[in-house]
Amino acid sequence: QVQLVESGGGLVQAGGSLRLSCAASGRTFSSYAMGWFRQAPGKERVFVATITRSGGSTYYADSVKGRFTISRDNAKNTMYLQMNTLRPEDTAVYYCAARETPNPSYYFTGVNNYNFWGQGTQVTVSS
Repeated sequence: QVQLVESGGGLVQAGGSLRLSCAASGRTFSSYAMGWFRQAPGKERVFVATITRSGGSTYYADSVKGRFTISRDNAKNTMYLQMNTLRPEDTAVYYCAARETPNPSYYFTGVNNYNFWGQGTQVTVSS
């Protein structure tokens, strides 16, 4: 079992940047594919970005391609989401998620693919 804690959210003006962190504890971090999701008020939780166990492959939602970068540092048991050129429509609670997998090349884009979640961190982008 792994525990996940997000940090780094806050209030930022449109065009600004934030870096979210997801600190993991428990089982070996490198055993998990990881993902970021977000949920705006009244909306479903949606996929943002995902990364394979060792960070060799990533995939992004179309809405964030070119602006967001997912990364991980397995030595620090931490995953990151660098968010640049933020827009008001990026406003949401951002969640870190983990899925243990024996396949080092796998990543996952669906909410139901993940079985461990952080508590979420609020990101608010003002115009």
